[in-house]
Amino acid sequence: MRLRLPAERPKEPPTGYKIARLALSQDGARAGFTGISLGAALPYGVLDEARCVYGRRHAAPHRRCDCGFHCVHDRATAQALLCTAEHRGAALLQVTVLGAYIRFERGFRYARQRVRAVTVQPCSCGARASVLADAGWGRPGWRVVEGACGACAGRRTSLELPAFARLAGEGLTVTGAGPETVPGSPSEAMGVPELVAEAALLQARLDVFQGELARLAGDGRE
Repeated sequence: MRLRLPAERPKEPPTGYKIARLALSQDGARAGFTGISLGAALPYGVLDEARCVYGRRHAAPHRRCDCGFHCVHDRATAQALLCTAEHRGAALLQVTVLGAYIRFERGFRYARQRVRAVTVQPCSCGARASVLADAGWGRPGWRVVEGACGACAGRRTSLELPAFARLAGEGLTVTGAGPETVPGSPSEAMGVPELVAEAALLQARLDVFQGELARLAGDGRE
């Protein structure tokens, strides 16, 4: 006889954490997410239902399949995944587990979810992301975006974090992680004293350059 664990009936839906890529629809009217493994080909919304990635007709999560949404119990475990090179552009998601689920040692595989909060990783320069800029790749009908500061975003297609939250709907909150600016980064604001000092330094370098140029011109005449 096969023993089964007792069915869970929690008073409140469980909370979990995962990482995902943020995406905008081709027409810019919708915001969503793409997974980092099996579900990467199926973008999903803030409130969505899992579908079998293999195209089978059974409901997710099925015990004999890998389908369904996935998340971990612990926030730190999800954050650790962001350290790998291929996931540096992903964001941290806090989700509510809805519907049927299968509990594992480190997390859940489940049928439905609501994304509650998104934490966008810092810009590549180290400053806190203020916009979500085109990452240069995507899925059919979806453009992947990633966190960037205003200076590093440049002329790439981008939108501010609150704008992404409004497009996603369902009360989603989107915040950026990291310091406002990083010393020496393009986004660091300079006041009048800093600009004066920078101008003096440039003038001094110009004086040296003109002196060397005059010396070389004098050597040429001899």
